[in-house]
Amino acid sequence: MGLGKHLVNGIVSLVISVVATVATVDLEDGPWTLWDMALAVGVSAFLSGFFTSYFAED
Repeated sequence: MGLGKHLVNGIVSLVISVVATVATVDLEDGPWTLWDMALAVGVSAFLSGFFTSYFAED
């Protein structure tokens, strides 16, 4: 498949992960901000979704 399919899978993973993180965050546990956590989760989720789709292709 094309690159578009992998990008869509990465974006879907990013959105689901960031929404779940923001909905359940407890900012009193550490020195990080909501932006720091959302950015870290977003990058990780996008790369995970993208490369899972890329390498799982038949």
